[in-house]
Amino acid sequence: MTTIKKLNHYSWLILLMLALPAIGVAGNNGVRYYVSVGTSLSVGIQPDFDGVNQRTDEGYPDQLFSMIEPQFRKIRLVKLGCPGETTTTMIEGGLCKYPKGSQLTEAVKFLRAHKDKVELVTIDMGVNDLLACVDGANDIDLPCFFNTLGLVASNLEIILDALKQAADPGTPIIGMNYYNTFLASWLTGMDGMAFAMQSASLANLFNNDTLAPVYSRFDIPVADVAGAFQSDDFMTEVPFPPPYYMVPLNVALICQWTYMCVPPPIGPNIHANPDGYGIIAGAFLAALP
Repeated sequence: MTTIKKLNHYSWLILLMLALPAIGVAGNNGVRYYVSVGTSLSVGIQPDFDGVNQRTDEGYPDQLFSMIEPQFRKIRLVKLGCPGETTTTMIEGGLCKYPKGSQLTEAVKFLRAHKDKVELVTIDMGVNDLLACVDGANDIDLPCFFNTLGLVASNLEIILDALKQAADPGTPIIGMNYYNTFLASWLTGMDGMAFAMQSASLANLFNNDTLAPVYSRFDIPVADVAGAFQSDDFMTEVPFPPPYYMVPLNVALICQWTYMCVPPPIGPNIHANPDGYGIIAGAFLAALP
């Protein structure tokens, strides 16, 4: 793992929390809910010492919940996410078990049943669709990638439409874009550097030209996780352990905030570590309307 100094992000998060108006309903003694739907990131997946992925209570919903909890008298976190979930399986089910068959139908049922009691809904969705197009360590099936972008857009519209109709009109729903795990390829040599730069261009197509327009059509703000991870910054170089000494900032942060640069058996692993999940939670906090 990189030894670059950790960014002091907690101070600005505290200031932001103090500046935000309370989004709870004062005087309401009933239980309120924050509902999280999405992929493995939404359930805080991290590898254990044997490299086996495990659900944790350190994911971005857990950390975001801790940030907003003081604004409410009673609030509960409801995590409905599913590791490996794609836009297709979220709609149709088949990956994780839900009483109603799929994550989407389960979320819709909960939102309808607690319509005026849900204070916040967050969603991350779409990245697992594209990961199926990765062929080997440094290769992406481009026809698969571009075809999948269209599938993600059309399925995400179905998902967001269902969530918007089920939720109270005043309930904030916030989406997110994604950090780029393939930046870690920079450390593997010249071919890896070229692949890292190609992956950055493709990640922008996904985040900016696919996810952002769909969320915008539903008036849903997007937590800028890619921006928080400085995903496009190849220009700023920072110190890094030997034999590299200096690497681009975006590469260093992927190593600092995920398990992509951790040696086996724990890594390489695409999931965020606790600090990385905290950065994602901070991006959601900044996106609160």
